[in-house]
Amino acid sequence: MDGSSLRTLFSEEKIQKRIREMGTQIDADYPGGTLHLVCILKGACFFMADLARSIERDVVVDFMGISSYGRGKTTSGAVKLTKDLDTAIEGADVLLVEDIVDTGVTITYLVNVLEQRKPKSIRIATLLDKPSRRLRPVKVAYVGFEIPDEFVVGYGLDYAERYRNLRDVCVLQGPQVA
Repeated sequence: MDGSSLRTLFSEEKIQKRIREMGTQIDADYPGGTLHLVCILKGACFFMADLARSIERDVVVDFMGISSYGRGKTTSGAVKLTKDLDTAIEGADVLLVEDIVDTGVTITYLVNVLEQRKPKSIRIATLLDKPSRRLRPVKVAYVGFEIPDEFVVGYGLDYAERYRNLRDVCVLQGPQVA
């Protein structure tokens, strides 16, 4: 092994309970029509699947790919669109579904891109929010959990493409993240 260790921050049960609560709030905030969920790949796919199932209303699901981290643990600052939407969002209520909002650089870029497509509304839902690292102001409508400035993996979040399949969100500790 590489000498790293994992410390559970949020258990699978706690994550699922919070996602159900978020789904209830989203239903209350969007009383009519179809909600267009835009999942930010790859990390948010686990969260988006569970969130979509917790929403009672009609949803459309689409995906966008963004790269700003590469294989490191901090953002490079350069954001690149790697996969665009398959459907138009003009006139739609859009909910951007993100695994973690950290510096705000990536999500700000995405909101700017999507606003040019004239949706009815855009809001952000994130499983994890790390406001202590913000470089750009971001208004997140739905937050699963606010977390301290620690490097987390699991439930879709990765380090060099590893750990995504963990059921819990864990803090990655050890030599590789020092």
